[in-house]
Amino acid sequence: MDWWRRFRQSFLLYSFLRDSVAIACSLILIVLVLVSFLAPLIAPHNPYDSSSIDILNAEMPPMWMDGGSPEFILGTDSQGRDMLSTLLYGMRVSIIIGCLAVLMQAFIGVVIGLISGYLGGRIDSFLMRMADVQLSFSTMMVAIFLGAIFQEAFGVGLYEQFAVPMLVIIIGLAEWPQYARTVRASVLAEKKKEYVEAARVIGLRAQRIMGRHILPNTVSPVLVISTVQVANAIMSEAALSFLGLGMPVTRPSLGSLINSGFEYIFSGSWWITLFPGIFLVLLILVINLLGDWLRDVLNPKLYKG
Repeated sequence: MDWWRRFRQSFLLYSFLRDSVAIACSLILIVLVLVSFLAPLIAPHNPYDSSSIDILNAEMPPMWMDGGSPEFILGTDSQGRDMLSTLLYGMRVSIIIGCLAVLMQAFIGVVIGLISGYLGGRIDSFLMRMADVQLSFSTMMVAIFLGAIFQEAFGVGLYEQFAVPMLVIIIGLAEWPQYARTVRASVLAEKKKEYVEAARVIGLRAQRIMGRHILPNTVSPVLVISTVQVANAIMSEAALSFLGLGMPVTRPSLGSLINSGFEYIFSGSWWITLFPGIFLVLLILVINLLGDWLRDVLNPKLYKG
């Protein structure tokens, strides 16, 4: 197949196979994603099954400590749930929210960036000023503001019931300007080139020119941003959950697990917060390192050099 042959001969694969950090990060990320999505099959316990949770097992230390049990390898949390199982299920929730939020960010940002860069004029000014206003606030501030509005509008109970889609919308709306500004810059450079002028001359509509001709040439920067934004979205979910505006304690995510164990750090039950924190840092670290590698590979100057 042509695409497979081109991929095998691509600079992307060539660079990947010669970068030990990228290979190691990819393997770690694949393992984390696999174990999280296979949680229902490999997790020792089901943290959503209240009938299997015994409050008498609450705050049990990891099995290698005094008072630990082989049944709970990483110990239990304040509700008696197995920490290893809640970590696997919680990491899956965090990854899903992060990826879906980035898809939403990318869709909104790419569409706005294409329209703004191609049409220009007052539309460009209006859309970019709107992005500038949002960028003047920190992402977390916007997310907290939107989360508070959603909780007030829908009620805490309904918000917790639909916490995953709510968080996807909140984080997606909070970080689209990054895509819009990047895509707009690419469009401004591309629309002056001969192939775009030729498309205009033969009478193609603006939507077709933007979608079929200009958009494919903006994919590289979008991919680079997306890798970084996945890590940012996962971190945003963790921060919102830690602040009580994200996933409820009854539906574990990495952020809600850290939040639920924070008050127990100084009482001796450090593992309730430490292990979710380690998984969160590891997940974000490998994604960011892969994003750095991808940015360097897709840098045209590096490619030509």
